[in-house]
Amino acid sequence: MPTSASPKRNAKPLPPTPGYRRPLLLLGVVLVLLVIVITLPASLLRRFLPPQIQADQLSGSLWHGSAGKVVLNGRDVGAIEWHVHPWPLATLTLSADVLWVKIGLVAQGRIDVDRHGAAARDVAGRGPIEDLSDLGMATTWRGTTEFKFSIVKLDMDGGLQSAVGEVRVADLSSPQIADGGNLGGYTVALAQGAISSDADVTAELTDTGGPLKVMATIHYSAKTHTGLLSGTLEERPEASAALRNQLQNLTQMHARDAEGRIPVDLEFTL
Repeated sequence: MPTSASPKRNAKPLPPTPGYRRPLLLLGVVLVLLVIVITLPASLLRRFLPPQIQADQLSGSLWHGSAGKVVLNGRDVGAIEWHVHPWPLATLTLSADVLWVKIGLVAQGRIDVDRHGAAARDVAGRGPIEDLSDLGMATTWRGTTEFKFSIVKLDMDGGLQSAVGEVRVADLSSPQIADGGNLGGYTVALAQGAISSDADVTAELTDTGGPLKVMATIHYSAKTHTGLLSGTLEERPEASAALRNQLQNLTQMHARDAEGRIPVDLEFTL
């Protein structure tokens, strides 16, 4: 009977398929990126920052480092510490846990940066309102703030695309209102869809207790940096005489409605 042909000893192996090479290439890229962020000093970060951002007092590495002073468009925005996550680098995404400190105000969250822009996730922080005066907050306001955002997205130019979360303030006061008395607490809520395609913002403002009952909507234009607060105010029994007098002055321009509330339309600039 004829015997079956044996395989040739000198036969050349088949070249690897593209599907075989791709994981090895990807692994190589990841390893190179890991070596870069682990070993290179944080001072090299300056070379990658856009012109409007300056970072000083850098320490640590690109993997886990800090900047004691960060300046954005000429304003001191505080200090940051970061810790890079390795695996998102495989998809060319820079992902890091970030801690931000601005005097007594502290916040932390996760930031992801890719070719489409940046996203901050699970952001939470709190601190004195007056520590935000360098960032545009009126210097006369006092109180504490606490904020939580599940997501904040920016495009490649730094424009705000979306934000979902809320900002709470407590023990709010200003020398110009009610002789500096405590005005209570308030919440500004940003729901899904609160940011338009033009980066305009629509938020809901309500009180959390205190001498004023407030229900209002805030519309802010990113192009003109102006906003409009529209809603109603009403004093509670614990309102001081100074606050009642100021509210009475408002009624000269806007009469109370059938439920005793004072309609308001207040413009502001940020």
